[in-house]
Amino acid sequence: MSRVAEIRRATPTLLRVGFASAIAYRSEFLVWILATNMPLVMLLLWTAVAAEAPVGRFGETEFIGYFLATLIVRLLTGSWVVWELNFEIRQGTLGMRLLKPMHPFLVFAADNLAAIPMRVLVSLPIAAGALFWVGRETLTGDLLLWAAVPVALLGAWLMTFCVMALIGTLGLFWESSLSIFELWLGLFFVLSGYILPLELLPEWLWAVARWLPFRFLLSFPVELMLGLVDREGLAVGLCVQWLYVAFFLVAGLRLWAAGLKRYAAYGG
Repeated sequence: MSRVAEIRRATPTLLRVGFASAIAYRSEFLVWILATNMPLVMLLLWTAVAAEAPVGRFGETEFIGYFLATLIVRLLTGSWVVWELNFEIRQGTLGMRLLKPMHPFLVFAADNLAAIPMRVLVSLPIAAGALFWVGRETLTGDLLLWAAVPVALLGAWLMTFCVMALIGTLGLFWESSLSIFELWLGLFFVLSGYILPLELLPEWLWAVARWLPFRFLLSFPVELMLGLVDREGLAVGLCVQWLYVAFFLVAGLRLWAAGLKRYAAYGG
């Protein structure tokens, strides 16, 4: 049986196990969902500011649409592999994964993907309903942009997962890679559109941020949903996003291969 066939055969089982795990740890899962609700806080803050006067082209309605779309993208593209990987490396339990025939990245990916239905079931109807009810005027009517949204969401999830796997793999070289991830997370908050629309950044910073990977983790799918980019921007954005996906995937796999050569399990 070829490698691809083995992966195709094992994937449904991995997804079922991941979904069962999400249900078994539903309390922690709900806490994690609540921890991603920063866009709602920023929605209240920015609508209060816009009540006095619009900020750029964003009035109260535009901010409501923006941050509800941001919440939806965040819920659909989240991952936690960096913490799992770092924990297993430090505890020495990673060795158990290495005994299995599947690449650990595939197992982690299936585990993270399997949790998406729980997020959809628990919170997405509320966020999507609120967006349609309160901020539907801000949604784009361009069907081509809507057709590209699933592709951009998949690219954003893959980028998030590959970056986390890459940083988590650094734990094979250093005692803890989480400090690196905290630095990445700080930049993500500012440069991904998580706490404000990127076009409200100073002009020089926006000119830089539009090409950095952080935008394609969150802001780009939101911009498509709200029609903040034209069709030319759509084509360019998708190309850049998937180039980043390829880069982080290859970098993560190469770093993983190098790290395993010096890995020595301890503890556990």
